[in-house]
Amino acid sequence: MAELEQESIGPDFWDDQQAAQRKMQEMNSLQEQVRVWDTLLRRAGDAQELQLMAEDDPGLLTELETEAKALEDEIAKREFELALSGKYDSGSAIFSIHAGAGGTEAQDWAQMLLRMYLRWAERRGFKTEITDLTQGEEAGVKSVTVQVNGPFAYGFLRSEKGTHRLVRISPFDSSSRRHTSFAKVEVIPVIDQDIEIEINPNEIRMDVFLSSGAGGQNVQKNATAVRLYHEPTGIVITCQNERSQTQNRETALKILRGKLYEIEQEKLDAERSRMKGENVAADFGTQIRSYVLHPYQMVKDLRTDVETGNPQSVLDGELDLFMEAWLKQQVGE
Repeated sequence: MAELEQESIGPDFWDDQQAAQRKMQEMNSLQEQVRVWDTLLRRAGDAQELQLMAEDDPGLLTELETEAKALEDEIAKREFELALSGKYDSGSAIFSIHAGAGGTEAQDWAQMLLRMYLRWAERRGFKTEITDLTQGEEAGVKSVTVQVNGPFAYGFLRSEKGTHRLVRISPFDSSSRRHTSFAKVEVIPVIDQDIEIEINPNEIRMDVFLSSGAGGQNVQKNATAVRLYHEPTGIVITCQNERSQTQNRETALKILRGKLYEIEQEKLDAERSRMKGENVAADFGTQIRSYVLHPYQMVKDLRTDVETGNPQSVLDGELDLFMEAWLKQQVGE
């Protein structure tokens, strides 16, 4: 932080505006981390003084116990965040949900997952923006992409990559039969201009088209929606929720950059597994969690065996139990 502060007062610091802004963001993030730990240190010192005072005034013991517990919980939380040590763990994230086979059932399940993650982000004070959405024919969504901005958003959300399975009595089945639905969640980090993720403009083909609207005055008259084709990998990115073609293109490039990073990480993970002799699947399309609403109530993570008998709280965004268990497991490994 001190090095960045010194660099920021240099006469040529703002010659490269984009680089300067990235460094200022990094410096602000570091300053916030230091502020948090300085505050905890000060509170611990105040608690020690309170302990001395409580020796003469036992009435202060309750206040001391309350503060000691609060400090313990806060420090445990901050130490856990320090365990999120991946290169992009501390930054923002982009997640996508894709309905699996099953038509309306799966599309409604994708909509339920979208609500769950938006609720989770709201609980943590994160800002969310839907950058692309394809509605289902009758209900729900076929696919949706959301950017989540906030500290450690990617670090936490990367635990959600994989296939999520729902078992319930179908609200769309007149015979009230039990159905199983699947939806896939993909998560990538938000990577701004980064020299390690190079994209050759000659390898990208761009199409523009009219954004889908709600009808009437909301229908776009200009072709602002963007679809990018990355020819070497076959990746297709669509973005249509920004107001201008330029904004949509920038958002699509940001998503592409994140997907290319994920591909490189998968290659590294596969190579590590091969060298260690482990039989570990290197894709994120495997089933990770089961949500059962009938004949019993349970949500179980198949990777950590963590489960709860209150699926409604999970669907309302209480995901930290599962996220933290998986992240602790990764740290342990």
